[in-house]
Order: sequence, then C-alpha cells, then structure tokens
Amino acid sequence: MANDYRLNQVWLECARCGHRVPFVRPLVACERCGGEWLDARYDYDHVRGLWPAVLRGRPFDMWRYRELLPLRDDTHRVTMGEGGTPLLRATNLGLMLGCPHIYVKDERQGPTGSFKDRQASLALSVMKEHGITEAVVASTGNVAISYSAYSALAGIKLWAFLTSLVPSEKMREVALYGSEVIKVTTTYDQTKKVAARFAARKGLFLDRGIRNISARESMKTVAFEIAEQLPALLDSPSGGSRRDTPWCAPDWYIQSVSGGLGPVGVWKGYEELMMLGLVDRMPKLACIQVAGCAPMVHSFNKGLEEAEPVLNPQTLVITVATGSPGPAYTFLARVIREHGGAFEAVTDEETFRAMHVMAKLDGISMEPAAGVAFAGLFKLLSKGVIKRDEVIVVNCSGHTFPVEKHLLGDKWAQTVEVPTQAPIAEDGLLGSLERLDGRVRSIAIIEDDPKATLLLRRILQTRGEYRIFEAHGGAEGIEMVRRERPDLILLDLMMPDVDGFAVLEALKADDDTRDVPVIVVTAKELSAAERERLTGRIEKLMQKGSFTDEELLEEILKQAA
Repeated sequence: MANDYRLNQVWLECARCGHRVPFVRPLVACERCGGEWLDARYDYDHVRGLWPAVLRGRPFDMWRYRELLPLRDDTHRVTMGEGGTPLLRATNLGLMLGCPHIYVKDERQGPTGSFKDRQASLALSVMKEHGITEAVVASTGNVAISYSAYSALAGIKLWAFLTSLVPSEKMREVALYGSEVIKVTTTYDQTKKVAARFAARKGLFLDRGIRNISARESMKTVAFEIAEQLPALLDSPSGGSRRDTPWCAPDWYIQSVSGGLGPVGVWKGYEELMMLGLVDRMPKLACIQVAGCAPMVHSFNKGLEEAEPVLNPQTLVITVATGSPGPAYTFLARVIREHGGAFEAVTDEETFRAMHVMAKLDGISMEPAAGVAFAGLFKLLSKGVIKRDEVIVVNCSGHTFPVEKHLLGDKWAQTVEVPTQAPIAEDGLLGSLERLDGRVRSIAIIEDDPKATLLLRRILQTRGEYRIFEAHGGAEGIEMVRRERPDLILLDLMMPDVDGFAVLEALKADDDTRDVPVIVVTAKELSAAERERLTGRIEKLMQKGSFTDEELLEEILKQAA
C-alpha cells in the first residue's frame, strides 16, 4: 500500500430521511427515523484528488480502493488477496453468438472460489475493528464458506446456519474452517429467521446480508475493477474505444440474483465513479433468477413496488433460492425502470445447458449460480433486449471445490428440524424417505420414461441396499405391485395406457396393496381438483425437476442414512 494512508472518514446516511452520523459502531437502523437502509458516504473531494493516479502504485486487489471502503483503520484489515480478478473476453462464445464484446468477470479466482470473498474480507475487517468476537450468519453456501475462512484468519467464532438442501460438499468446507455448522431443515428464508432468533437469544452479532453496510460496499469493488479493466480490452485492435473518461462502464452488467446484493453494490460503485468523473455513463443491469424461485422477476412483471415472496422454491440451484428478497427488489426495480435493464428468469435446464456451453466453448467451468447469469444472457440476446454489438460483462460468481468426506468424521454439524404444515409437501426424495421407517427394503418404480427410471434407480441405490422393481406402464405397474408386494412405490402420473391416478385408485381399492406408501413423481402442473384426488392417499408429491442434479441428491440422501 502506498504511503498516502490516513484514517478513513466514513459516515452513515439514512436513505429515508438523510440523517448522517459517523460510522463508529454498527447500526441496525437510523437513530432519527428508524429507516433500515443506511448508505456509507466518504470524503469524495479527497478521493477525487487521489484517483486514479495514486492507484498505479497499489496492488491490483480489492483494497486498492480503500478510501471508498467503510474501514477506518487499516490495522484491522483481514485479507487474503481477494479481488483483482481477471476480466476475460469470451472469445469463442462471442464468435458463436456474433457478439464481439462479451466479457467474463472471473470471480472463481478468489481465495475460496467465489465473489463472496470480497464481502467476507470487508465484513470481518469491520467486525474486528468494532471488537466483535463471535458472529452468526445464514447462508446458502458461498457466504458461509467465505465468512468461515476469513473468520478463522480474524480469530472470530462463526455460527453458520445453512438450509439442509445446501450441497454437503459446501457444508463440509464450512466445517473444515472450524465454524459451527447448523443445518436447518427448511427454506433459506426460514433459515435466516432461525439464525436471527439464535443470535438475539445469545446476544451475538448477526450479519444482516444486504442490510449490512460492509456487504453492499464490498460489491462496489467489482464495478471499480471492471471500470479499470475495460479500457485495455476495448482499446485493443478488436475492441473499439468507446470512452471519453479514464475508465469506462459496459453497456450491460449481468448477474444472477438471490437477495440482490451484487447488483445493488455494483450500481453504487458506478454512481460513485460518475461522481468522481471516472466514467461517463451507467450500465444497464440484468438481474437473472431461476424460474423456480423468481420473486423479483414476477413482481417486476406485475409492476409491484415490493416483491411478492415465493414460499416454496422449486429449483436445484439452491444458492439463489431466496424467496423473499427484501429491500433489494425495490431498489433494483427502481433502477431498471429509470435507467433501463431487465429482470429475466431461466429454468434449471437452461442453467445447466449454459454451464456446458461455457465449459466447452471457453474452458470456464462454473457453479450453477453463475450458469444462471449466462443462461440469462442467452435469453436476453435471443429476445433482442441486448444488442449484439453492445459491451456486456457477466459476473462468473464462483466455482465449487468439494472437501473430502473422510476429513471430518461424522459429527461435523448440528441439525435443527423445522416442522411444516402442508397437506401434501413438495420436496426432494430425502423428505419422502425420511418419514419411512427402516423396514423399507423393496421399491417399485412405475414410470414410462426409461431415462427417468434409470435416474430414480441410481438415486435409490445411493440410499441403501434396496430390491428395485420396474414397470413402464400403468397396467404393468398394477400387476407388478400385486405380485411383488413392495414396501414403497414411486409413481409417475403421466403414462400413456393407464395414468397414475388410475393406478393409485386401483391400488387403494385392493386390500392387499392399499397400505403400500406411494410417492408421486410428476412433471405435470396439477389442478386443484387433481391435488384433491391425491390428498390423503400419498406420502409425497415430487416434481421431476428435483431429480436432475444427481450429485446433489446423492449427498443429501447419504445424510439421511
């Protein structure tokens, strides 16, 4: 770091009433009006006199921008070299799509493999500066991993609450750093509430996600880096200069969103760069969600000011399955209405296809959450929302690195059961099998799709030593169940000869088969009348989309063993 260091001047400003106070301790809300959205403000005149000249002597990492980060004293900094990630031209993808200016912000190259390392570095630094020694965080994976690594370096004890659907590889990495892992058997939104109650009861500091000043401010550094990196790429022979300022903004910034933290922070970063005269325009934001959990997309399409929550997310991309995005939606919806941009939803299948495309075309293997962003790019291009000659930056938010199972033994996590009240629960195979006793030894699969049958067989084989029987039609299935008397039936509803409803009625009408538990597996969107036909007759209703990620289900099922 250059020797221009001084104690950083930081203020907190309420977005509602404008009240400003020095940032000397964490605040949950404005002391004047109670508003919960507080923004960090700095001595911008001082920064304008320093940047960009002073940055030339600093390492290219997140902390080069420390005048615009809410840490007063550098002695409290907790860092492992986060930030400074490459901005890569997607050469082959651009050729295929006819888009010469697609760039990938490669956040896989952080210390723990995701863009959350920026957040963890700043958050743990601020905790350390404020004397916090024990903290609680709720996460769908990457935040808990990053916070765990940085809390180990900072000497801060971390309690990490994760929904039980988080892949076990990610949970094991959290545990490896020494954090207390709490698996909560419910959605991420409910997990956040459990974590908050725990923190309040124990009197511990709770990381509040997007409401945390450090979290939002850390994401500005993505914008700062892109603005510095783009000129060299655009001024290259194939680039074509597009700027009248030292740095520049892309036409589009694309990221998958869950709680919306990344785009909110990036937007503030560009606002500050505009204020400093370093860029001359703002990018359009494209916020991409999975179709099975897209509260922002649906709410924006309805013209709502606040997001309608999704109470029962249906996606395998667990890291972005936030049903209640909170204040980020209101902020991002306003930005996109006023400045252009887009909310878009993509399916799990489109996400996985995008992951294959990026790996096979440009050698970039990524986590599913990053695949969501690229699937959104493809869809927005096909719709003509994004023009093929525009400058596009996509955040490749992370890479998954599994931890070997044998490193931790059996007692590396605690589990909290959260009961549900639904008459027919819609969840994965784990939820269905957990309620069956240990006497289940034989399972019948009645399914006309050979690929679905094979996948079900493989999943069950990871669960235990079952005898598995298969029937590829309804009539054949009825005869098989009567003949083999299985302990459990997996039943498809959509079959060409005798459908699943008729199979179920036939089995329930037979005294010899009426008590065999049935799990319905379907891709069909059920009407209210069809749901009524199933109520009280089956153990579970499960969407076929729940089976497409084999590795995730294998690990979940092993935890139930």
